[in-house]
Amino acid sequence: MAEKVLKVGMDREDGFLYYIDKDGDIARVQMARGGKKGGKPKKIEKCGIKKEKGYLYFLDKKGDISRAKMVNAK
Repeated sequence: MAEKVLKVGMDREDGFLYYIDKDGDIARVQMARGGKKGGKPKKIEKCGIKKEKGYLYFLDKKGDISRAKMVNAK
């Protein structure tokens, strides 16, 4: 079960992969499709969240940052 870390309300565009980068900010990159290469990552929103070890951070369906406990984390 995931828990919400920060409400952002980010709207997503089709064809992009959204993720939380190492600085705790939301970034996106164009997805590689049909032999085309992806693009370079671009920061979309500065959040500056501190990541805890053993959790997976992601952008949920509502556009907010959530985290889930990793099963195989040490």
